[in-house]
Amino acid sequence: MSGRPRRAVILAAGQGKRLREIVADHPKGFLQLGARPIVEESVLRLLAHGIDEVIIVTGYAAGHYEELARRYAGRVRTVHNPEFARSGSMYSLYCARAAVAGPFLLLESDLVYEPRALATLLAQPAPDAILLSGPTGAGDEVWVEAAQGRLVAMSKDRSRLGGGVAGELVGISRISAGLFALMQRIAATAFAHSLAYDYETDCLVAAAREWPIACPVVADLLWGEIDDPVQLVRAREWLYPQVSVLDAAPGVAPAPQ
Repeated sequence: MSGRPRRAVILAAGQGKRLREIVADHPKGFLQLGARPIVEESVLRLLAHGIDEVIIVTGYAAGHYEELARRYAGRVRTVHNPEFARSGSMYSLYCARAAVAGPFLLLESDLVYEPRALATLLAQPAPDAILLSGPTGAGDEVWVEAAQGRLVAMSKDRSRLGGGVAGELVGISRISAGLFALMQRIAATAFAHSLAYDYETDCLVAAAREWPIACPVVADLLWGEIDDPVQLVRAREWLYPQVSVLDAAPGVAPAPQ
């Protein structure tokens, strides 16, 4: 069994084109629903759950993340994806390969989620797992098909999956060193044709054909991604007020002075 992850990787290279009029020259992770940007709140949750180091893969407007890393010196560092404008999420993760040793948690930068998401993955007996929720109705869902609790396939078109749809992909995963090595080998072959290769619907699904990836489900999980103005309204008016109450519970790491 793989050890407990002590690192996390946040993928934050995207340009956020559907939110450009709202975020202007800021990356999506710097959307602010409360006192801090959502990516900083994610960092604080990770630190509160025993993660020692957070690696943020940057691309568009990287300077904002570099400043965040300076404020959390010793706990947060950045790795840059110079091809962010023409690459997919797996290439961003690939850029971090030299910075990651051992198991890690993998997250998106535009997520709002309750602390239970991290606790569930960290408590998993399986070394590799992708977190699923029940239906959210938030739009742009990625559905996950599983068999005997293990990943089979993912798609935004539920009709393309078999009868074993287990839930929605949250965008928080637990990755062992072995699985990451396999993902790198798969991705290196794909990159010979295109850098536009995603870590979840492309690479994880390909890896699952030969590597067991658990699919734990938290049916009532509070979470959401912010990809467009509709999802932003949902997060601001409904989701974030509930998550912020849970974040205020004892155990959340303090901000740096």
